[in-house]
Amino acid sequence: MSAVEKAKAKVEQLAGTVKKETGRATGNDQTAAEGAGDKIMGNLREAKEKAKDAFRD
Repeated sequence: MSAVEKAKAKVEQLAGTVKKETGRATGNDQTAAEGAGDKIMGNLREAKEKAKDAFRD
């Protein structure tokens, strides 16, 4: 996994978690849902990079 893509995935996961928890704490369901979506996108980015690495080996 390239270091840049790995970092992007981790940042996206962290930002999603923060946004989700902020939405939950303030009672804003839309923000919580957006945060959950952002975290999922980070997970997918990470999975994509792992798959690419598996095919390179």
